[in-house]
Amino acid sequence: MAANGLPFELHIDTQEGLAALTRAIRAEADGKELRKELAKNMREALKPAAAEAKSGIMSMASAGPGTAPGLRSSVARKIRPEVKLGGRWSGARVKAFKTKNIRHFPNAPKRTNRASGWRHLVYGRADSWVTQHGKVDWFDHAMQGVGPQAKEAVEKAMSDMARRLASRIG
Repeated sequence: MAANGLPFELHIDTQEGLAALTRAIRAEADGKELRKELAKNMREALKPAAAEAKSGIMSMASAGPGTAPGLRSSVARKIRPEVKLGGRWSGARVKAFKTKNIRHFPNAPKRTNRASGWRHLVYGRADSWVTQHGKVDWFDHAMQGVGPQAKEAVEKAMSDMARRLASRIG
């Protein structure tokens, strides 16, 4: 029994703590269901952070109406909480996934976030390039405000599962 009263050592702020929790869950008879529940609780904890990031991209200025799908709303749809337990990477994060078929601009989340912007051809002119700027650091600013609360909520979900496992053993 570890010093914290759990059957394993849990350091929430390390990858080893999450790995130890995942190993303990696998050892249980209903480990698959417990992993699903832990992942679900961790995703739920990150939903407010994802909503804040979506709000950040939606507040980016628009050049005007067009017939193509909206860039801001397309990027906002691709922002989701992601949880992986086991494998090469374990953890929880809010991720802006690539926008594959939107204006042939798969890296829109990354490019709209950076200060240097992105270059593209002007429609109808084969040799005219322009640099366009999005809302600088929209994702980073959104995470600054809700990041600590999201981390705390994920840690709470992990420690709740650890206590639940400890109560089964002890």
